[in-house]
Amino acid sequence: MQGLSEFLPVSSSAHLILMPKILGWDDQGLALDVAAHIGTLGAVVFYFRKELQKMCKAWSSSGFSYQDPEGKYVWFLLVATLPVGAVGFFGSDIISSYFRDPLVIAIATILFGLVLWWADKSGVRSRDETSLSWRDVLIIGFMQTLALIPGTSRSGITITAGLILGLDRESASRFSFLLSIPVIILAGGYEAFKLVSSPFEVEWLAFLTVIIVSCVTATLTMHYFLKFLKMTGMTPYVIYRILLGLLLIYFYI
Repeated sequence: MQGLSEFLPVSSSAHLILMPKILGWDDQGLALDVAAHIGTLGAVVFYFRKELQKMCKAWSSSGFSYQDPEGKYVWFLLVATLPVGAVGFFGSDIISSYFRDPLVIAIATILFGLVLWWADKSGVRSRDETSLSWRDVLIIGFMQTLALIPGTSRSGITITAGLILGLDRESASRFSFLLSIPVIILAGGYEAFKLVSSPFEVEWLAFLTVIIVSCVTATLTMHYFLKFLKMTGMTPYVIYRILLGLLLIYFYI
């Protein structure tokens, strides 16, 4: 589920919270959450390995300058991550206490699905990611903080922001996927720290299985999402979000 939903604009956190509730399973536990994040991180790094190699090489060879076009992209990803990192660090207790309710997830799923639909239909879609400015990156970064509310979707809200700023669908999606790298490192690193500090033993076979499955499914998801994006647009994902939200309202009200 993590591999399928992390890069689609449908909210992976919502699905991971709701699956155990709907199916009556025990919570999957911290270890498998860490494994799922490692798998999706590996997928996006592998999928964009050529682009990442060019960016990191340009960034380091220029002395970490933000003047080099390729190297500046690394700074864009880091700067866009700062808002969600700060809000997540200082507001994690509030978020876990008040925003994991199924009704909140349902409302966020529908609301931000409709915003995605509006952005997709009304966006100019005349720019690619090479035209991004610091202002654009900061707007996308601050909008990404809304993804801390389960149901919003990190990829969904960042793609929405990109479309509003005039990026075409593929460019908005590619920047969103690349932006997931520092975010997953932060989230996965925090969970890994808690895992190391916990007294529970890790079932290594299950741990490795989750890494492999989430990596493979995430890679395939990114590939086919980008492949069919021009043909499908965002409408199928918006319809899915609305139906999921209504289903949650039906079951939990």
